[in-house]
Amino acid sequence: MEPRTTAVTDSPPRPPRKGTPRPSDLLARIAPTMSPHEMRDPFDIGETLAALAESGEPLTIFAAGHGEPLLARIASVDPEEPHFMLDVVGDAAIPPGRATFVAALGGNAKLQFDLDSGWGSAPGQPNLVPAVFPETCLVLNRRAAPRLDTPVNGSYAATFMLMNKQFELPLCDYSVGGVGLRATPEQAAELHLGRKLKSVRLQLGPSLAIVADLEIRLLRPFRSFLLGEQVQVGCSIGNIEMQMRQTLERLVTSSRGR
Repeated sequence: MEPRTTAVTDSPPRPPRKGTPRPSDLLARIAPTMSPHEMRDPFDIGETLAALAESGEPLTIFAAGHGEPLLARIASVDPEEPHFMLDVVGDAAIPPGRATFVAALGGNAKLQFDLDSGWGSAPGQPNLVPAVFPETCLVLNRRAAPRLDTPVNGSYAATFMLMNKQFELPLCDYSVGGVGLRATPEQAAELHLGRKLKSVRLQLGPSLAIVADLEIRLLRPFRSFLLGEQVQVGCSIGNIEMQMRQTLERLVTSSRGR
């Protein structure tokens, strides 16, 4: 797996890596009644696993032949090969066979994948377990409010200043609680999970704009047939004036009723 070439930018310091997972970090599997989408591109899978390694996000492991789920983190991701290293919490080993892994992506998405292995540990390091990339992952985007997709050729965009630079990102969808944006990889290099975007102008059609503070909750690379490599940027709406929130609520309600 050859690394992608990305633009070098001056990025702000990232949040500190999370500590050792605790029992309260356990996650449930994605329910059969939900409708996740599949991630199949090995580059996308590698970038997602690398992000989990960097943040220290806990992984819940449901292993065949083991009654209780296990906890782990991703210790590292190989920069050239589709391999990664698990750091399993506690003394229990992952039983040989098929295992399901579940992790949170930001605050509004869940990742799930299956692997089948003997789960042998690294020499002299019983908690470190080598693994290979899954062929596919399930990604579930969870929203507290109904989402409305924007028209393909409509006037929908988010405009904001960041590090003395103006950004204008297409607005893909919106709800009372958040918005979905689309960025190029170069633009996304200056964004990161948890970043707060102040006084963002949200253009919601040709004659309506509101201003709100956003917080980035999801960054997901994907490939567009027309545009090539893109990044989905999911944001929650934070600080917003009451009148503008009421305007947004009316717009969502009226659009859903059409």
